[in-house]
Amino acid sequence: MTATDPDGYGQLAASLRRLIDVSIRSEVDADAVAAAQAKIDSATEDLSTLTRPGSFGIQQSPDGNPVAWGNVVIGRRNPVAPPLTINWNDDESVWSEFSLGAAYEGPDGHVHGGVCALLLDHVLGATAHQPGRPAVTGTLTVRYLRGTRLGVHLRAEARIDRVEGVKTFVVGHIADDAGATVRAEGIFFHPT
Repeated sequence: MTATDPDGYGQLAASLRRLIDVSIRSEVDADAVAAAQAKIDSATEDLSTLTRPGSFGIQQSPDGNPVAWGNVVIGRRNPVAPPLTINWNDDESVWSEFSLGAAYEGPDGHVHGGVCALLLDHVLGATAHQPGRPAVTGTLTVRYLRGTRLGVHLRAEARIDRVEGVKTFVVGHIADDAGATVRAEGIFFHPT
């Protein structure tokens, strides 16, 4: 546990992310797999003694801000989340830098296209988000330019293109060191 992770759940999710990655790539024998499974089952029992019903939803962080700790893209308690950290620029555009490992594979050595769409949906939606008024996706159009490789430095960026009444039009992309791999356009709404 640390000052930024006082309850240790962020570290637990990071350990589980490593476990997921290693379990995909492991080549140990059946005895080692059985021993690992027994340990995992035991840890699952320990963590199951007190659970919240349903989804984790929006919670309050120690500083009182709302956070989606269970979110599949940014949730610090969700071991499936990469997790992305969304950064805002002064011009209200957003960006995030990350790397994706074996858990996100589609074609050999590349990120699954659906994962790219998931990440862009979140990053574009964060751009359309307003304080106290989350944005929801109306449409998302994704154009795959070339494969997005696993295990390399990636950067997602998004900006508002225009606003027309209740619709916020957002554009963005995922890029590696050679340039954009996926581009997206989305229309977002603020629920009433």
